[in-house]
Amino acid sequence: MVPSWNRVIGERTLKTSRPTRILVTVAALAAIGVSLNSIQNWVRTPSLINESSRSFDQPTVAVDPPPLGLLPVVHPLDNQPTPAKIRLGQRLFFDKRLSRDHSLACSSCHDPGRGLSISERFATGVGGHKGNRHPPTLVNVAYNTLQFWDGRVGELGRADSLEHQVLVPIQDPHEMDLSLDEAVQRQQNDPLSRAEFQVAFGASPSAELIAKALAAFERTLLFGDAPFDRFKAGDATALSAAAKRGHDLFFWKATCSACHSGANFTDNAFHPSVATDSDLDIGREHRNATDARRIHHVVTDSVSDFGRERVTQDEADRRHFKTPTLREVHRRSPYMHDGSLATLEEVVERYDRGGFDTRYWPVENREKIERLMTSDEPDALSFRKNAAPQLRAGFPLKLTAEEKQDLVTFLREGLTSNSQPITLKEVPKP
Repeated sequence: MVPSWNRVIGERTLKTSRPTRILVTVAALAAIGVSLNSIQNWVRTPSLINESSRSFDQPTVAVDPPPLGLLPVVHPLDNQPTPAKIRLGQRLFFDKRLSRDHSLACSSCHDPGRGLSISERFATGVGGHKGNRHPPTLVNVAYNTLQFWDGRVGELGRADSLEHQVLVPIQDPHEMDLSLDEAVQRQQNDPLSRAEFQVAFGASPSAELIAKALAAFERTLLFGDAPFDRFKAGDATALSAAAKRGHDLFFWKATCSACHSGANFTDNAFHPSVATDSDLDIGREHRNATDARRIHHVVTDSVSDFGRERVTQDEADRRHFKTPTLREVHRRSPYMHDGSLATLEEVVERYDRGGFDTRYWPVENREKIERLMTSDEPDALSFRKNAAPQLRAGFPLKLTAEEKQDLVTFLREGLTSNSQPITLKEVPKP
């Protein structure tokens, strides 16, 4: 059974302004002698701004009702959901004919049993090719405007980024390695598949319709109604005592909510990576890649990963990656864009030490900046107190052992849904 869609939200406009806390941070830095040249990248860094909330006007269609705690899902007007379209997308999601050697489906890297990701650090594509990023989860992917860890697919303010994203892995030689022409021909050669497309779209299979069906299905992958949602709705018993303490830490002392904010626990913006073991060998090859597919290939070919910078060609975005949702986070280890942290305990420990990788900060002021971020001297304490929330999230947290465990308990217990979307049940291919 598939929910019905019947509520239209016409045109939606979101408005925001540049956070004033950034100005406060700049003033604090200037007051203690850090040069403007050293901090200008902080001010101009897009990841200090919630990129998903800039002004736009985009006609959309909304799904109703979403699970408890989530917002209505918006759909492009040219891809309004129907049960037939979603069933077709569901079948395509599990269809290994979308890979060159019939060995992989979308679900191979986005396993419903693993939080719509995988348990390995990197995915293995056709021919044994390995990537160097952990597959991003598809949990609540409907709320993403920019897709992939570096946001290279999509456009701010539009609702159709999934239609563009789903075709990239199919074509990528390091993943499914299938041309779109061949993908269409395989569907066209199957009488049952042709019939499905006729029912869903009134047309024969095409790359555009494959993308629309997959996107329509992926927008049903909604995870809400977790203990946190019931607690927020007034059920005081929904969280254990430890999870309640972890909840308070998440939103206050640990500052997790500076980036993991909103109903989906992500600001959908880009922030500096934490320094992990995979950050040791950083090169500068292929810096000029701009096309989405070329960037995709560069990422999997190269040991270096400059993140958002490859898309924007702006050094202020170096090593910046998109904030992932924390819903269902317990089900999808390992963690981080490179899969380098195996457990939630490791993630909390890493951020407790201070989240920012300072090697990319101005060399001449790195020592001063690191002192500001770690010292208990009065000027450093003042600086951290007045910094923007996203910047504060990079400071050492100084959590106790009990606080760390409480925080993990909240992530594991509070943000895990009790049920999966009905559309995740695998269906036989035609």
